[in-house]
Amino acid sequence: MDPRAGITLRCSVCKSENYITTKNKRKHAERLEVKKYCHTCDKHTLHQEKK
Repeated sequence: MDPRAGITLRCSVCKSENYITTKNKRKHAERLEVKKYCHTCDKHTLHQEKK
């Protein structure tokens, strides 16, 4: 079975779901946090992995 799983990234400010990506859950069990551009806030904000 493939260890990569699809995840959704959510803006920590406005809570809008802006990005979809994949990650290897065997190697990286913790939640992903990345600074990315939010189209709703119109600025770069912290995006966290959705539960």
